[in-house]
Amino acid sequence: MTTTRFAPSPTGYIHVGNLRTALMNWLIARKAGGTFILRIDDTDPERSKEEYVDAIKRDLEWLGLTWDRVERQSERLDRYAQAADALRGMGRFYEAFETPTELDLKRKKQLNMGRPPVYDRAALSLSDEEKAALRAERGDGVWRFKLDHERIEWPDGILGDVSIDAASVSDPVLIRGDGQVLYTLASVVDDMEMGVTDVVRGSDHVTNTATQIQIIRALGGEPPRFAHHSLLTGPQGEALSKRLGTLALRDLREQGIEPMALLSLMARLGSADPVELRDRPEELAEGFDITRFGAAPTKFDVKDLFPLTARHLHSLPLEAVRDRITALGVPEDQAERFWTVTRENITTLNDLESWWRLCREGAEPVVAEEDRDFVAEAMTLLPPPPYDAETWGRWTGEVKEATGRKGKGLFMPLRLAVTGQARGPDMGALMPLLQVVKARG
Repeated sequence: MTTTRFAPSPTGYIHVGNLRTALMNWLIARKAGGTFILRIDDTDPERSKEEYVDAIKRDLEWLGLTWDRVERQSERLDRYAQAADALRGMGRFYEAFETPTELDLKRKKQLNMGRPPVYDRAALSLSDEEKAALRAERGDGVWRFKLDHERIEWPDGILGDVSIDAASVSDPVLIRGDGQVLYTLASVVDDMEMGVTDVVRGSDHVTNTATQIQIIRALGGEPPRFAHHSLLTGPQGEALSKRLGTLALRDLREQGIEPMALLSLMARLGSADPVELRDRPEELAEGFDITRFGAAPTKFDVKDLFPLTARHLHSLPLEAVRDRITALGVPEDQAERFWTVTRENITTLNDLESWWRLCREGAEPVVAEEDRDFVAEAMTLLPPPPYDAETWGRWTGEVKEATGRKGKGLFMPLRLAVTGQARGPDMGALMPLLQVVKARG
């Protein structure tokens, strides 16, 4: 059975970059009728916070990306310890004691000599006495996995055939000096024991993948299928990393972005397929093909989400937004008319509030100097509310007869006087909702 996972660290809010990874893994699982695991990477006790775990779940629920089960890495530390013991037993795990400063000096020296800045494995030549002395002086060291210096190859679902020379990569640190298990080891053990068959993640993980393939094989497992998607950039190709704080899903939600607008864009962004607005997340899975995505950096512009959100809202029935409209205070008997009148004139649901304020309180009239006398005369012909569907037609007809104005010169000044806006819903449909027209005063 196809099994995928999304493994966020609960050290902050998830953003569009995280979503891309989550969505691709979710789509693969749903298309195959498989299992999607939400795996909380909370092995860092200091930075991991329960509020972020809750926020991650809330964001995924908002999007409709349901999971089949939740796993917590903090509850699996014994499994990682057993794997570490197994690697020690086969001579693939060794303790190293260099300080960050010492490692930095080694890297600089190698670069100056034109060599790749990889760890020189000096710790392997330490005697037991030397290790004990370093341990007494500096505390416990880090534990590194000893790579076999051979080419590591795999068929990548997006990048094609990948081949990395393990000699060009430092032996990865899997356990820190304070005993914290790092992502590389925890992820390998989890993927093996949870039966993960497919892993999609960012192209910045390619080197991690190479080392993880060796660790999996050392532990007797078979690597999953890997695919590394391109990284997102800003609309001009600029690095997105500095802006991700403003692209958290919770912030997009507050801006009024609709889940299906976001999912529809992210499910096709960077692929050879056009963006198609869908009504449900499951519909996106039908045409999803990981091989259709390219390796080049992918431009993302948050502005593209607003027209998609507007298109999605324009097609929704009242029932989909009734709670939001009721919360504004729109009477139940006016909800259907209010939604029908306004839905094609909003970009996000947040815009409904200003339309209801107009209906309830009226708008500040906008009257050009050359139209001042015309509007004043027109207002004497407008009866007091309540209005009906015929009011606008009757009123403009009377104003036309009284003033001789017609066409745009008739309708635009009256729209501006009543709504304060040059564009908006059909005035005949809007008038029955207006409770106040300030221009009467």
